[in-house]
Order: sequence, then structure tokens, then C-alpha cells
Amino acid sequence: MPPKRRTSSKKQGKKSSGSFKKILIALAILLLVSLGSSFFFYYGKIFKPNLNLNGQKTGFIYIKTTDKFEDVVNQLSEKKMLQNRESFVWMAEFLKYKDHVLPGRYKVKDGMNNKNLVALLKSGKQDPIRITIQSIRTKEQLAGKIGKLLEADSISLIQYFNDESKMEQLGLTPETALTYFMPDTYEFYWNTPTPKFIERMGKAYDKFWNDDRRKLAADMNLSPAQVSILASIVIQESNKSDEWPVIAGVYYNRFNQGMKLQADPTVKYAVNDPTIRRIRSNHLQVASPYNTYKYVGLPPGPIYMASQKCIDAVLRYQHHNYIYFCAKPDGSGYHAFAVTYEQHLQNARKYQKNLNKRGI
Repeated sequence: MPPKRRTSSKKQGKKSSGSFKKILIALAILLLVSLGSSFFFYYGKIFKPNLNLNGQKTGFIYIKTTDKFEDVVNQLSEKKMLQNRESFVWMAEFLKYKDHVLPGRYKVKDGMNNKNLVALLKSGKQDPIRITIQSIRTKEQLAGKIGKLLEADSISLIQYFNDESKMEQLGLTPETALTYFMPDTYEFYWNTPTPKFIERMGKAYDKFWNDDRRKLAADMNLSPAQVSILASIVIQESNKSDEWPVIAGVYYNRFNQGMKLQADPTVKYAVNDPTIRRIRSNHLQVASPYNTYKYVGLPPGPIYMASQKCIDAVLRYQHHNYIYFCAKPDGSGYHAFAVTYEQHLQNARKYQKNLNKRGI
């Protein structure tokens, strides 16, 4: 009968509509689950903090010139800087960092996510190092300091300083190598190799030793290296910069007259003991070319890295007739100067009397 047919058709339509709704709901749930899984997947690997600096707000990652990607991962793992190693490796592969490792010193922040960390390492944007070069006595000491701060190791630096052919190209000798380095504060990238370090120092050297200063040295019949050697003695004689031109004049007078410089600081250098407070006769007998009590002329190399101000004081030394000087007994740090040996002996006795009184 027609009415019964219409009832059956309605029931089938309702059943079909309900099944479709169930399918839509199931698909929606699957989509939400999929989106949720994708969110947590990508959040965990990309945006979730993954760098742990163990309580420090910032730190540094050092990547050597010879390092491969595995070395970078191992370094981060050994230092326990990665909360999740696998997610970092995944991010590095995704951003194609594995085959583009760049050496350097990278400043990082605690809590960085993988995306930012890998992007930084891949960019090659290093944080430069500020190095102050001063108060250096020997080229070995300089090499040791630089070797601790840059990738250039101290052994390669010493080999460079001691290479006669390389020093000759700079107009120096292994003994005068230290005069090539001008005391100052410089910025370097951590992965600076030895040749680049020398090149950077050469620019500072050429800037200081301009035509005017070279002319002043030539007027003294001294090379820039010899001026620096003389300055290295002067700066060790007194910490009073206003006295440097006077002391420089004394030593220059002795040098020009063919006298022994008889500089106490060179004796301390010769016996390798800068702490000596009183030079005694046994010190004066040491057989060293740096012992200016024993040998005439300048020592073969500097005994200290003289400041630029002191080098200028030597270049503009005070013209006078003083040949002798000794420390004043008043403890001021200044010196008493003399033209004759007799005057000098009087000054020296006063000073020695003061040393005896102080038990030195």
C-alpha cells in the first residue's frame, strides 16, 4: 500500500543521515587528533625550549675549524646542554645544518629552542672576543695567553715567532718578535688562525709606526725594534710616565757614547726573576746577552712589552747631559739624576742606606 511505502522510505533516509553524521564526527575527531599530534610533534621539536645552561642565563658554544656535525652534537651532549638530543638532530637535518657547520664562538641563551639554536649556528654570526694585550714579558707568555683565548694554539704561535724567514719578512728577528705587538685591546673571532692573528697585529703595528714616528727613530739612528727595546727598559725602570723621557735620555746618552747601559731590569730578565728587589754582584755576572752590565749596547730583544706611550717617550726623549740615575730614598718612586759619577755615588749611597734601613 502507498502509505506503507512512504514510511519505509523515511526510515531509510533517517538511518542514512545518522550514519553520515557519525562519519563526519569520526572524521572530525581524527582530524583533531591528527592536528593535536602534529602540534605536539612540531612544538616539541621546533618551539619547545631545549637548551639548558645549568642555571646560567647565557653561555658559549665553541666549534673548531675541524669539527663535523657529530662533534657539535657530542659537545652539546657531553656538556648536558641539550634536554632532547634527538629533536635537535631532527631540526638540524630539517634546516640542512648537518652539511654546513661553521666554526666559531657562539653566544647562546638558556631555554633556546631548536629552531633558534640551529639557525644561529648555521648563520655563522659569532660573538667576538675582546683581548687586551699588555704587561707581557716574553713571546712565550704572549703565545700562551692568545692560545687560551683563540683557536690558534700557543705552539703554532711560538713556531711562527721563532721562524727566522717569517720574522725577516716583517723586518724582525725571533728575538725582536715581541716588538711587533702593540699593547691595546682588540676584537677577534674565536676561530682566528695564527696567520690572521699576525695579520691583524701587523695592521696595528703599521698604524702606530707611521711616517712621523719612523722619522723620529731614524733621527736617533735606531730601528723601530730598537726603540721598542729601549722603551721596554725605560718602562721597567719607572712607573712614573712623566719621568720616562728623562730616563730615555740617560740610556740614549750611554748608548751613543758606547757605554754599557747597566740597566737593572735587564739583569732581572737575564736571571729570569722579575721579583728581585736589590741587584747584587752575583746577579751582574750572569752570562746572558740581556745582561747590560756585562755587554755593551742594547739587548737582542725587548725585556717587556712597552706601552705605546712609553715608546713615544723614547722617541721624544729629553735632551740633557745626565749619564747616571738611581732611585730617590724618599720612596716616591722618582729618581735622582747625575752628570758625573761622583754625584751619582752620593745619590746611590743615600738610596743604599735606605735599603739597609728597610732590610732589603
